Order: sequence, then C-alpha cells, then structure tokens
Amino acid sequence: MRPVYMVSGGVTKFRKASPDKDFRLMVKEAFDYAMRDVPNLTLEMIDGTVASYFSDHFTRQLMAGIMVQDYLGLCPKPGKRVEGGGATGGLCFQAAWEAISSGRMDVCVAYGFETMSRVNTWKGNEFIALASDTNFDYPVGGFYSGYYAMMVQRHMYEFGTTVEQMAMVSIKNHGNAIHNPYAQSPMKLTVEDVRSSPMVATPLTLLDICTMSDGAAVAVLASEEMAAKLTDRPVKIVGVGTGTDAMRMSDRPHGKVPLLPHESPDDYRNLKYPGIHSFRGGRMASKLAYEMAGITNPLEELDFVELHDAYTSSEIQTYEDMGLCKYGEGGRFVEEGHASLEGKVPVNPSGGLLACGHPVGATGLMQAVFAFWQLQGTIQKHLGNDRLQVKNARRGAIHSHAGTGTYIAVSILERGS
Repeated sequence: MRPVYMVSGGVTKFRKASPDKDFRLMVKEAFDYAMRDVPNLTLEMIDGTVASYFSDHFTRQLMAGIMVQDYLGLCPKPGKRVEGGGATGGLCFQAAWEAISSGRMDVCVAYGFETMSRVNTWKGNEFIALASDTNFDYPVGGFYSGYYAMMVQRHMYEFGTTVEQMAMVSIKNHGNAIHNPYAQSPMKLTVEDVRSSPMVATPLTLLDICTMSDGAAVAVLASEEMAAKLTDRPVKIVGVGTGTDAMRMSDRPHGKVPLLPHESPDDYRNLKYPGIHSFRGGRMASKLAYEMAGITNPLEELDFVELHDAYTSSEIQTYEDMGLCKYGEGGRFVEEGHASLEGKVPVNPSGGLLACGHPVGATGLMQAVFAFWQLQGTIQKHLGNDRLQVKNARRGAIHSHAGTGTYIAVSILERGS
C-alpha cells in the first residue's frame, strides 16, 4: 500500500438551509473552499471522487452523486457512491484512502452531503429509522432515540452511569461550538438546562440528542508525491479500521471483550460483552486502526478524537469502545474532565454532532476536515480564532458510526514531520 495524505478540506455551515440551496450548491461551496486552500491543485489533476450521502429519500433523487460530479466539472472522471448509514462519511473517507493507497488514483476527492430539513422532523426520523431492520425492529416503534435510550438504560444499570454525566457531554460539546462558526447550535449550558429540556425517550432529553441538518463537507486525499506538490502541511492517514455488528440488537452475542493492546483479560473478567450497552463494531474498528497506526495506548498516543456523538450516551459508550478508558468508566471519564479541551484527550473539540449538527452524509467528512485543520495547526485560519486549537496536536482519530453500531469506521491521522 502507498502512503496516503489529506491535503485540503472544506465544510459548509451546518444549518437548516433555504429551499433554493440544493445539495449540489452545498457541495460546490465546500469544494471551492478546499480548492482555494491548495491553489496548485487544478480540476485536471483530480483523478476521481467518492460521494457520501445517506438517504435517497431526503433529496427525492436517485444517483444524486453523479449530479454533484457534473456540477463540480468532474465528468467523465471515475466516481462512485458509498452508503453506510451514519457511518457513510467515515466509510467514504476510507474509500478515497483505498483509491490512493492502491495506486488507482493520485488525487481523490471525497465529498458528502445531506439535505434533511426538506421534510418534517417526524418524516426525517422515519427515513433514518429505515436503517434498522424494517421487518423486526422498525414495526415495534423503531425510532433511534428509543434504541439509544434502551442502550443507555442498560449502561446505567450495569455501570452506574448517571444522567448528570450525560449532560456534561452536551455542556462540553455545545460549549466548544461557541468558538466554531460552522456549528449549528453553539450554546452555554448547565446540567439543569439539559435535564429540563423536553424528554424525548427516557433518559434522553432534547439536549442529549443531535440535530438533523443540511450541509456538505469535502476532503481531498493525495499520494505522497502529489501531496508534496500541493501543500507544505500534508496530514498522513496512518490507520484505518472498520467494524460491523448484527442489525438486530437481540441477535448480538454475549462473549469476551475483544482486547486492545493495552488491556488484559483480567480487566474484564466479569463483564458480559457486548450485549446492549456497547458497540462491538466500534471496538473492532478501533483495534484495526490502532494496529495499522502502531498505537498501543490510545489515551497516551492520541492528542484528540472527533467521534460520533449522535447522543450524549453514545459518546460515553464510545470512550470505552475506543479504549480511552475501561468499560464502565465512560461516565467518570467525562465527569473528571478528561474529554475537555484541557483534558487528557480532548473529544469533539469541534462541538461534535451534538452542536455542529448531523447532515449524515457530510458528518464523517466534517470530522476529517476539523481533524485535518487541528493537525495542520490552522484552526485560527479557518475558524477565525484559536480557542479550539489543541496545542501541539500530532495525532488524532475520527470515528463514524451507523445505526445502533452496525457499521463503524475509525481513521487515524498524523501530522507530517
């Protein structure tokens, strides 16, 4: 495999967009931003693309990706669509990595989008719920907030996780977003604010849950030779991993915890795993990405993580799946400040999905762009302030998650020497 680098990226502001601003224009705005950041890159130098969008229902358009390809002026070059629920953006990023790593392309553009505000919230939730088993889960009330409420209820029962700890995730991420002009819902919150917001599915309130959104994101990946020609601050992709799990949560087995390099069987002697409280696919994706990147202790060797916090509870669960702490310690991890900007490993310095919004096809690529800017040390340039810049960031992870953990992608990015 050839070395692969990210050389540029762009995002639109995530928000409820006006009806005349369709998905093609959103992607074009992010694409133009990325192109301006590497002025040596021309359309002729781009070998192909990978498109990321979750649902045909929101656009009411099949093959929307080829419409974007045309709008960007990239026909008749190669292009394809990747779809994997909430993990679509992360899978798209890895598909572009594969195109470069294999030698098929020297420059590949990964772009993602979603226009979710064109429908009522209940209809949007119905579209999203089609990513559950429509013959089994869906007919018995299958909206995702219900699934995640059930999972965190089990996490609370098993480990003593509290609603106050969940609220701390929302406080942290919305607070970070105050300094991110691309974020949809920056705000200063208290535990009382989170807990007194409308209850959606016990124990998850409105402020425990991310917002459906409109937006686009673009990541430009290149071979080592091309990266050197395009930028003096390339960011290397040093590890990729993907994991999966059964669609039906009732089909998931109880077994032994798949161990990460820094763990031992004694750590989990009495834990039945994964059951409902954890994401087996996330553990596998992390394990494979760490092995490729040579990471033996993620808490010590990652400088930040941008992870899929569709729910405050899932951020806590993912701390554990990614090995930032042991299973059962995710609530204490956030409570003790380890995930804050000043903590051991800042998690979602961008504000995450909770505060940035979640236009599904764009989300994983948005994470890649913010990670790229962190590792370049260019947060001040792109956000207009340096409040979210992680000091001396050398290595970061992005984590993209689908369904109830059915597809999960983890990628490790590293600052060039």
